[in-house]
Amino acid sequence: MVTGAGGGIGAALARRFAAEGARVVVNDLDAEKAKAVAAEIDAVAVPGDASLIVDDAREALGGTVDIYCANAGLGSAGDALSGEDVWSAAWDVNVMAHVRASRALLPGWLERGSGRFVSTVSAAGLLTMIGAAPYSVTKHGALAYAEWLSLTYRHRGLKVHAICPQGVRTDMLTASGSAGELVLTPTAIEPPAVAEALFTAMAEDRFLVLPHPEVAGFYQARSGDPDRWLATMNRVQQKWEAVGGGAGE
Repeated sequence: MVTGAGGGIGAALARRFAAEGARVVVNDLDAEKAKAVAAEIDAVAVPGDASLIVDDAREALGGTVDIYCANAGLGSAGDALSGEDVWSAAWDVNVMAHVRASRALLPGWLERGSGRFVSTVSAAGLLTMIGAAPYSVTKHGALAYAEWLSLTYRHRGLKVHAICPQGVRTDMLTASGSAGELVLTPTAIEPPAVAEALFTAMAEDRFLVLPHPEVAGFYQARSGDPDRWLATMNRVQQKWEAVGGGAGE
């Protein structure tokens, strides 16, 4: 089952799984987009709230969901002054949807001793992203939850993967505005490259999926010298503000 699969990374994941012979459920809030992708790859469309239709997906697949790709996400821009509704929506989609889905799937997976949970996190969950406090904070939460699932249940057969790309040429990148143009666009990749990185990580049984390999170095720099890393990111923030970004954008 792939959520948010009406386009972008989700559609690429659905196509890749289908190409490998998997029976795929394509989920998206946009029913027409879900149906279009499903028709293209001979899959089943189950539109709706990703975290609430696990039973429908299970029925469509004949009783079992082997792999759940928690890909649906909300790319909320904003800062500390953003309204409660912005923060709540980001938290609900980017974190709680993963919790609800795993709540529905874990009993069956643990009983049979196998299952796979794939979380599309973003490099913002490992690092951060200027101009997008709700997105960055909740993607940190998504990564933390994926880590928790892995360390808690891996000895019981659960495999977990966290996909952490930087810029990917999707509608979300377009919507990221000047911040995305500054930070993400120069190294942006196409969605199929993300799907390929996931399949490589699954074959190697790796938790962290880095479609942009350079993110590993950034992550090490952040953990090795947080103050230096924050100073570097602040300079990026200042550069963004100098071209009209920030609160006045």
